[in-house]
Amino acid sequence: MAHPQPENDYVDGGGDIENDGRGSDASSFSEAREPLLNLKSRTNTTSQIAIVGAKVYPIESLDYEMIENDLFKQDWRSRKRVQIFQYIFLKWTLALLIGLCTGLVGFLNNMAVENIAGYKLVITSNLMFNDKYLSAFAAFAGTNVFLAICAGALCAYIAPAAAGSGIPEVKAYLNGIDAHSILAPSTLFVKIFGSILGVSAGFVVGKEGPMVHTGACIANLLGQGGSRKYRLTWKWLRYFKNDRDRRDLITCGAAAGVAAAFRAPVGGVLFALEEAASWWRSALLWRTFFTTAIVAVVLRGLINFCRGGNCGLFGQGGLIMFEMHSSIPNYTNADLLAVVLIGVLGGLLGSLYNFFVDKVLRTYTLVNERGPSFRVLLVAVISLLTSCFAFGLPWFAKCVPCPSGSEKECPTIGRSGNYKSFQCQPGHYNDLASLFLNTSDDAIRNLLSSTNRNEFEISSLIIFFAGTYFLGITTYGIAVPSGLFIPVILAGATYGRLVGRLLGSLSTLDLGLFSVLGAASFLGGTMRMTVSLCVILLELTNNLLMLPLIMLVLLISKTVADSFNHGVYDQIVQMKGLPYLEAHAEPYMKHLAAGDVCSGPLITFSGVEKVGNIMHALETTGHNGFPVIDEPPFTDAPELCGLVLRSHLLVLLDRKKFTKNRAVCGGQVLRTYDAFDFAKPGLGKGLKVIDIDLTPEEMEMYVDLHPITNSSPYMVVETMSLAKAAVLFRQLALRHLCVIPKTPGRHPVVGILTRHDFMPEHVLGLYPELLHQK
Repeated sequence: MAHPQPENDYVDGGGDIENDGRGSDASSFSEAREPLLNLKSRTNTTSQIAIVGAKVYPIESLDYEMIENDLFKQDWRSRKRVQIFQYIFLKWTLALLIGLCTGLVGFLNNMAVENIAGYKLVITSNLMFNDKYLSAFAAFAGTNVFLAICAGALCAYIAPAAAGSGIPEVKAYLNGIDAHSILAPSTLFVKIFGSILGVSAGFVVGKEGPMVHTGACIANLLGQGGSRKYRLTWKWLRYFKNDRDRRDLITCGAAAGVAAAFRAPVGGVLFALEEAASWWRSALLWRTFFTTAIVAVVLRGLINFCRGGNCGLFGQGGLIMFEMHSSIPNYTNADLLAVVLIGVLGGLLGSLYNFFVDKVLRTYTLVNERGPSFRVLLVAVISLLTSCFAFGLPWFAKCVPCPSGSEKECPTIGRSGNYKSFQCQPGHYNDLASLFLNTSDDAIRNLLSSTNRNEFEISSLIIFFAGTYFLGITTYGIAVPSGLFIPVILAGATYGRLVGRLLGSLSTLDLGLFSVLGAASFLGGTMRMTVSLCVILLELTNNLLMLPLIMLVLLISKTVADSFNHGVYDQIVQMKGLPYLEAHAEPYMKHLAAGDVCSGPLITFSGVEKVGNIMHALETTGHNGFPVIDEPPFTDAPELCGLVLRSHLLVLLDRKKFTKNRAVCGGQVLRTYDAFDFAKPGLGKGLKVIDIDLTPEEMEMYVDLHPITNSSPYMVVETMSLAKAAVLFRQLALRHLCVIPKTPGRHPVVGILTRHDFMPEHVLGLYPELLHQK
């Protein structure tokens, strides 16, 4: 039966972070770590909650550990070589499908944005050309607000989890955190169409961040292991009904999303390795690289098709590919000083950007938690504000004469181009309108242009930088899919070009190169990535000669920004309350042992347990893992048999294969069940305790737990330092870590460490005096 432990033992409830009943013991320290929503008026019955969309949900961990019970071993031993080959072949087939689908979605996303936003801008330009300024603003702002409301309504009413970039949620999932609906089909639907509508509405947001979330959702959908609802029940798909294989597929999907957003396949792989994934191996590297290569091939083929004028306004535009062919033979001392200056500015501006994003998110939460209608209203207000900025600020710029001998049309009457007429007379253009009244991709191309040094006035660059910086901060956090890459690239490229203009003849570097370095420094200052950003920018610009300068500026900006705060994605993960495990242990953990943070009482089962005891434990606790102890007469002394999961117990109880006598009958269970009977369900909900209907006679019967017990759980001795245990827990991607006694003669298990036990609010809640320990 279930065994409570003595009060003097450090024991754990055996459950996961979300359901061990310790949430009411939060200390004063934990208040600083609460999610954004004000929870003081709510009843917190869980130990870990987080914000998903605009609501708080209990958080579960994922079982990335391989559960080696008797059924699993029997299944693997019975597989023939051809079956193993089919399983491996299906892995690569799914990677291929992820690449194809993500590449296609990325292309359609860009084509839709270029056409919707393009026709909107064409109408606005034509009205401005005919001096109908009020009508032009009404058409421009009205279209933007309509598209924004549509995007906001999708997010607010259908899939709140689709708001934002989605990169923090994907990063948390690959760390082992399963948040509510973050990879659901509804989230995928809203992410795709909400991103198209939001970017087309003129928001200073990008579609690149949402593409990472989109790729992860596609991978999750393909890796569900089939669907009974849609009669996709081919038996080989069942092999992917586990968290480990889904994690690998979602890693491929995240990499494919970056590849589809920037046409940067190698950058996508490095992004997944550096920023997204918490766990990596060489085999996953191969599959991820294969997936991104498929994305690159798909995009290249579709874009070549569109260059023949088959895709409306989408042709050369989209995907912000810009080839720089300016030679960079030598760097003077002045050039290197300019690069250092840009790196320092990027670090300072990036850390300040993160600070303001944090404050804005906390402010918007007060609005978002009031209901979907308030979220949509906030979207409409920000959309109108953005339209006023984009249409109003160019009136403060003076008209500039068109450059003589230019190969490009000046002024540009249509959607794209470097020279927007706006309110100017023939033969002149408005440089600020060329940036504001363009798609983000075209604005970036204009900023990276090297053909005309004086194309943009210094005053116009200052205004555009201030406007983009402000709008990028105020837009992130509203109920639309919104990426941070494009706002950061726009602002960074602007101040990079501004620095180049101000330095004038002191530097020999090209203005386009200054813009690239500015974008790199701002990206490094906000996101704190180095290797992946460096490769993405090189793939975007197609110029390897810039490699040393980009490396230098990224290192400087990241170093400077790290002195002030964390990266923007890390901040968002923390603000949402997601229990993310860092790769390193906190300094105060060195002062504690693993047994010091275990709490009780511990609930265990015998190897052959009474059904009523199991039902009582499942009904009265929310634990997801229970130690199984073999006791006399089955063994000479109590010994730890392993760990059994709640989901497996529910399947066992639902089948009602019980015995009247307390006897080991594992062979019968092995003949009755299949390993796939205990596989994790897909998008549908698994069994719950309320689904189990047992008679009083059945409650008095027994069931053998040995065949479904993980006989080789990871264990640490109670005297191991908590810091070492934390690193082990994260690197092995565990959900439960058994703590065993150091001395013999005691109960065979001291407690169980879960993700919650490594969280600062729990550890420092028990030992607040360690807060300032180093």
